[in-house]
Amino acid sequence: MPRRKVSEIVEEARQLPYGERTELIEQLISDSAKNPDPEIEKAWGDEALRRLAEIESGKVKLIPGDVVAAKMRKILGRQ
Repeated sequence: MPRRKVSEIVEEARQLPYGERTELIEQLISDSAKNPDPEIEKAWGDEALRRLAEIESGKVKLIPGDVVAAKMRKILGRQ
């Protein structure tokens, strides 16, 4: 069977009922999580280390979650 183009698969998936599209998305995400790309995993690890170094050096300041949540509620008008 010849390999199909991604654009063809996407167009076919768009024709599925909502529930089946959602199930397809969940399965694709689950499969991707089980087989992570080593380059992407390394990039995320490097980013985490960079952010940790910024925190430990004092370059950035952490904001407590409740403060962030309150600010977002205010921005969204849900005080």
